[in-house]
Amino acid sequence: MALHPQVAVLLEGLAALNIPALETQNPVDARAGMAAMTVPSTVQLHEVRDVNAGGVPARLYRPTSSTKIGLLVYYHGGGWVLGSIDSHDDVCRKLARAMGHAVLSVDYRLAPEHPFPAPVEDSVNALRWAHANASELGIDPNRIAVGGDSAGGNLAAVVANVAPVPLRYQMLIYPVTDATRSSQSYIDNAVGYRLTAAGMKWFCDHYLSGGVGSETDPRVSPLFAPDTVLSDAPPALVITAEYDPLRDEGEDYARRLMEAGVSCALARYSGMIHGFFSMSEMVDDGMKAIEHAASLTKTALER
Repeated sequence: MALHPQVAVLLEGLAALNIPALETQNPVDARAGMAAMTVPSTVQLHEVRDVNAGGVPARLYRPTSSTKIGLLVYYHGGGWVLGSIDSHDDVCRKLARAMGHAVLSVDYRLAPEHPFPAPVEDSVNALRWAHANASELGIDPNRIAVGGDSAGGNLAAVVANVAPVPLRYQMLIYPVTDATRSSQSYIDNAVGYRLTAAGMKWFCDHYLSGGVGSETDPRVSPLFAPDTVLSDAPPALVITAEYDPLRDEGEDYARRLMEAGVSCALARYSGMIHGFFSMSEMVDDGMKAIEHAASLTKTALER
């Protein structure tokens, strides 16, 4: 399918801003640029409050006063270098509203100041804390899912494989699953669609700058996890975008889960680019994808 007209207009607008290529920026400036483009959400919920998730900053979104609801622990995207609970505030509000269940957005430490495995450690610790402190959060500890987009999808997949607590579901939105960056979609979509192949190298280099782990470490690239690990993973949804360097690795990971016997839904959004899940105010398919992900997660939390 051709690039969606709404996405084409968006890309034209971004090009007109003449933003320097990501790989030419330092992380501090790139973060400031991302923050400057973040628009406050207008979605109202029953409760939104910041919490200390066992030493990890986080934000709780509750759509109702009920204490019988489940919880989605959400890890934001941004290549392990960018992003925050503020950058993904709108996504988390919309997910909570659409699911009817709570969301805990995790503000894990970022590279290169805190390279791998720090983001994984924070992600696991926040999930453990949420399970242990369910009553404080007003949720059912037996109904917890994990999710995230891009690098956050990577963290969600890694956490699901580590399985520090029982999980009902994993919501993986165009996840990073293969840090070797060797799939065909890296060639097909190397430039021109917001996230570039060079940008992903910048992200991965910063993430692995601590000298720990490698591109094929399953805790970095869950696509390399053994079948024995994947077979115990919770049911999953994997969403990919047609014009995304990460398209093939996300779909390959979904197929690996299926081959391991895991119930996994795979949906490619044609005409879309990386990041469209966070663009629901500008791209209709962004809202459709949020509702899609929320619906399947809701079903898993309520089964």
